[in-house]
Amino acid sequence: MCMKVNSFMTKHIVTVTMDDKVSHVKYLFDEHEFHHLLVVDRGNLSGVLSDRDLLRVLSPDVDSLDATSRDLACLKKMVHQIMTRNPITLHQDASIRDAIDVLNQHPISCLPIVNDAGKAVGIVTWRDLIRMLARPAEPKVESAE
Repeated sequence: MCMKVNSFMTKHIVTVTMDDKVSHVKYLFDEHEFHHLLVVDRGNLSGVLSDRDLLRVLSPDVDSLDATSRDLACLKKMVHQIMTRNPITLHQDASIRDAIDVLNQHPISCLPIVNDAGKAVGIVTWRDLIRMLARPAEPKVESAE
C-alpha cells in the first residue's frame, strides 16, 4: 500500500492575500514556527511566499534603531510583489513518491496540496517528509495460513 500525502501533510495552513503588506508577513513569520505561507485570491491558490522570499526584500536594518525611512519602506510592499506565482502543487491523493520526485525535480522547498476543486488543503515540505520517514515502522501483521 502506498502512503498518500494527505496522511502526513501539514493540514494547518496559514494564508495571506495578494494585497497584504510585507509587514504582516514579517509579523506572521516572526510569531510562528513555519517557513511558508500560501497566497490566496478569492479562495484560490495564487502563490507561495517563503521566509527566504521575505528576507530577500527586507533591509537588514529594519528592526534596528538605525532604520531609515528607506529601510522601513520595504514593509509597505505587497505580497504580490514578492511571492512565487503559479506554484507547483500536488493532489491530496498523490503518493509520497510523487512528492519526493517533484521536490527533487524543481528548486522548491514546499508543495501546496490541493483537493479536487483545486483548493489548498495542506502543504508538504522536506521537513514533513523527513518527519514521516523517521516514524517507527508499523509492525507487519502476518497471516495465519
